[in-house]
Amino acid sequence: MDTFLYLFFTGSYIALLIWGLIGIRKQDLPQWTSFIYLIILALIYDNGIIAFGKWIGEGELLETLNLLRFWTHAFLTPLLVLFATGTLKESGIVWAQKKWVSIVGIIYTVILIGIEVWLEVSQLTLKAAEEYGVLRYVSTKEASGPPVMILLVTLVLIVASAILWKKTKWAVFFIGAIVMTIGSAVPINVDSGAVTNAFELFLLFTLVWTKRRLIKDKLRVY
Repeated sequence: MDTFLYLFFTGSYIALLIWGLIGIRKQDLPQWTSFIYLIILALIYDNGIIAFGKWIGEGELLETLNLLRFWTHAFLTPLLVLFATGTLKESGIVWAQKKWVSIVGIIYTVILIGIEVWLEVSQLTLKAAEEYGVLRYVSTKEASGPPVMILLVTLVLIVASAILWKKTKWAVFFIGAIVMTIGSAVPINVDSGAVTNAFELFLLFTLVWTKRRLIKDKLRVY
């Protein structure tokens, strides 16, 4: 079942990336919200490697490919902070245009990358694990809850999306952040390790939709 789900997620992220780029002009790409495309590419890779793991087979190649999953996660997931900051800047919120907002966003992102590398990746050792029909390499360290980096990124997403909702009446970003948070926190009693990734896909869908709304429909402060 999980092989099918990971293949589905991989295809969905490819479709989401294409939809996100359709109609985007070159002058729109340098904006901070465009970091969402890098994050989607990382998720395509992440889900794809897991989906095809059993065909690649256990060994050094699959271990290296999975190690790269952890490193891309550490460096690219914190870019969601810059995306969230970008939604506030690009919607025309006055205080978000201040230079200090950009500086704080960049520093916060760098700190999150450092935290993830220090706590999760720098001392990482992997072991092969086959579960629900998929083969991948996972950390040998026992998980003791959500990673600190994820919690801090989620906090920024919720706060920024709430501000955007209040200022522009656009609630989609906020709904995505809340659904993702609840979906990650509430245990789902199913024989699958991939089902909860649907909440992540939903979040990314709302982020791309928000990006397109900012560009195409000129989402602005009322």
